[in-house]
Amino acid sequence: MNPEETPIHVDTLLALLLVASATAVVIKWVRVPYAVALVIAGLIIGLSKILPPISMTPELVLLIFLPALLFEASWNLDIKALRRDWLSIGTLATVGVAVCMFGVAAILHFVGGMNTQTAILFGAMVSATDPVSVIALFRQMGIDKRLTMIIEGESLFNDGTAVVAFKIVLAMVIAGGQLSVAGTAGSFFLVVFGGALLGALMGYVASRITSAFDDHLLEITLTMVTAYGSYLAAEQLHVSPVIAVVAAGIVVGNYGSRTGMSATTRLAVNSFWEYAAFLVNSLLFLLIGLQVQVPLLIKHSQLIGLGVLAVVVARLLVVYGICPFVSTDRLPIPDKWRHLMFWGGLRGALVML
Repeated sequence: MNPEETPIHVDTLLALLLVASATAVVIKWVRVPYAVALVIAGLIIGLSKILPPISMTPELVLLIFLPALLFEASWNLDIKALRRDWLSIGTLATVGVAVCMFGVAAILHFVGGMNTQTAILFGAMVSATDPVSVIALFRQMGIDKRLTMIIEGESLFNDGTAVVAFKIVLAMVIAGGQLSVAGTAGSFFLVVFGGALLGALMGYVASRITSAFDDHLLEITLTMVTAYGSYLAAEQLHVSPVIAVVAAGIVVGNYGSRTGMSATTRLAVNSFWEYAAFLVNSLLFLLIGLQVQVPLLIKHSQLIGLGVLAVVVARLLVVYGICPFVSTDRLPIPDKWRHLMFWGGLRGALVML
């Protein structure tokens, strides 16, 4: 931790919540996405030095923020819709991550002169999509629910695959080893499917427990234990904690909430996680703005611009390169959808983790 930075204290947290609330009110009249407005607000606060510098530690982001975001999204995921489009979602979340990772790396290496390992590491870091604002806009405009599911499902699952890919590449870079396609693929599938199995098991156990009583406060607590417990258990077992939380959320949301929760309890749990996700997202994007250092942005503007261009080009390769192979007569992905998928593949919170 930088000695000039401090962890978040109660008064600082209260100030951030007030800023987030004020920002949410302002965007009711100013047509700016909430996440973008929060980053701008954080940047202004950082430049004006109204608040003391705040450290964005891995423990804060990974252990506090990430499980809440993942569980809330997976809790609301419709398993029937997910099964219907499993081919396109699964391909985009796996092959798409690889194409993006190596596409970004190739551009940075051959055009920007970045060394191969660093370029691949950066490619893995930015390969996950996070179209929170896009999904919200889709729902407001009544965009086809199937398109929304594909984009949301891709984002949810490529969070896990991108984190696994990043950790594998990072371990190889630290160890000074070369990338082995067979070894990397084996490690990747072991970590991903191990996390999925663990999360599904914990989600099933939690679902069975909820059926033994009807108390919304206890059941909210149990879902919290499931979300954070599956993350911590996966960390201990060296499988994907992201995929574990997603799998647990899907099982509890689609099985436990329907078989072991009353309608009142489901509403209470859903409201709790909706607020938790709003709170975490608000704090996270404010902190992102606070971390931005304008002098460094200006100094490295050319390389940053190339990085942005590389991400856009890689997204183009992913959408227009993969969609023709997963689009079928029964479940087509028309061209106009592909345009929205291309521009809707935003990068968000996970890149900062």
